[in-house]
Amino acid sequence: MTHATTSPRLRPAEPTDVPEIFAMICELAEYEKSRHEVHSDEGLLHSALFADDPAVWAVICEHVDESGTWHVAGFALWFKNFFTWTAKHSIYLDDLYVRPQYRGLGYGKALLQHLASICVANDWPRLDWWVLNWNTVARDFYDGIGAHAMDEWVVYRLTGDALSRLGAGSIDDTGDPEAV
Repeated sequence: MTHATTSPRLRPAEPTDVPEIFAMICELAEYEKSRHEVHSDEGLLHSALFADDPAVWAVICEHVDESGTWHVAGFALWFKNFFTWTAKHSIYLDDLYVRPQYRGLGYGKALLQHLASICVANDWPRLDWWVLNWNTVARDFYDGIGAHAMDEWVVYRLTGDALSRLGAGSIDDTGDPEAV
């Protein structure tokens, strides 16, 4: 594909973007070898993004072709988190995805710059995200823009039966409660 420009158009997601966003979520999950873990659908995504008081937002990155037609090239989906040490919100970037045919044009960097500008405008001190350890292309890119891996922290996740048991209060106390 020939690219007419490398200047993307970034804009807030609109309800009509939900099918494209969901498709890209699935494309990203496929790339991350985790498509089987996607249990959402367009309706759930629409409800999350366009609720009366949404807690998650998306930014669309568009590319214009030679004919002047705009195409969805990528997206970023984010939400606010809170950092107690500064008593300020920050952005947690849940998904950043640029479709393969638009990679190398600076669109991923443009999306991150957009989110960084939101942080700066709101005096939020951090922009956080995760990346799979085997994704060296992404890790090299992130290192190149000045991000650094937080490898001193270990990510924990509680799901499924363990989450249900803990939520119901029916767990075995096999650990040292004084350690927590």
